[in-house]
Amino acid sequence: MDGESVLGEFLRARRRVTTLDQVGLRSIGPRRRTPGLRREEVAMLAGISIDYYTRLEQGRERSPSDQVLDALAVVFQLGHEATEHLHELARAKHSRRRPASQDHVVDSRLLRLMDGWTLAPAYVVNRRLDVLAKNKVAVALYEGLQHSDNLLRLALLNPVARDFYLDWEHDTSSKVAHLRANAGMDGGDPFLQELIDELSDGSEDFRRMWDRYDVQGRTRAPVRFHHHRVGDVITDMEVFSIDSAPGQKLIVFQVEPGSPSERALARLITGRGSFTALPG
Repeated sequence: MDGESVLGEFLRARRRVTTLDQVGLRSIGPRRRTPGLRREEVAMLAGISIDYYTRLEQGRERSPSDQVLDALAVVFQLGHEATEHLHELARAKHSRRRPASQDHVVDSRLLRLMDGWTLAPAYVVNRRLDVLAKNKVAVALYEGLQHSDNLLRLALLNPVARDFYLDWEHDTSSKVAHLRANAGMDGGDPFLQELIDELSDGSEDFRRMWDRYDVQGRTRAPVRFHHHRVGDVITDMEVFSIDSAPGQKLIVFQVEPGSPSERALARLITGRGSFTALPG
């Protein structure tokens, strides 16, 4: 998909999910058939003509200024990351990335580090949220779950995930927003497009979340699990970029020392094997 058509898709999606109340406007006239703002309302708020904004959505305007993009970001109340994404789409600058065939290689020193975290589930993912490696306690936490090779497949194609993730809607939405953050500027990855197609075909929830065009990489958040053997495990998730492997992220879940969650993890790993690295 070219930069202009992706930009138009982004603007249309954000216009649909931005309400009159959010921008301080009042509805006048007959009741609207669809939610969100009209093109003329976006143009007025951004200080541009309706014709110019229409050309942006249709991909016929190829070089919007930074001032116009910043004004649209204010209208749609975009965060820093989404605003940056908007500028990248408008400039159609595709970053140089490692070939998809190499993004599954996890450094052995990182694997040793993860293996030492006996009560902190940890795994490494790539841009598509494929799980490349897990430590021992993460293997135990995700045991028996179908589609656990990819976090979005697990969340959206495995019905059990709604019980496993106690905050399924919020957690899954954040994963979809993470994928959105990578998809727009990584059109050269055929595996990414295959994943999007698979999730679109198999999950109505994915289509609903994808159409919002939320853009936000995962950083930190509380994540609550329910394991079928040991009950609830309440964690704080931290996400770290791996500088030596662009696109890979280390995700670590910490539990409160001495808490029921720590005791649940201790029971979970009793008698289990050692570190498991997943085949690429």
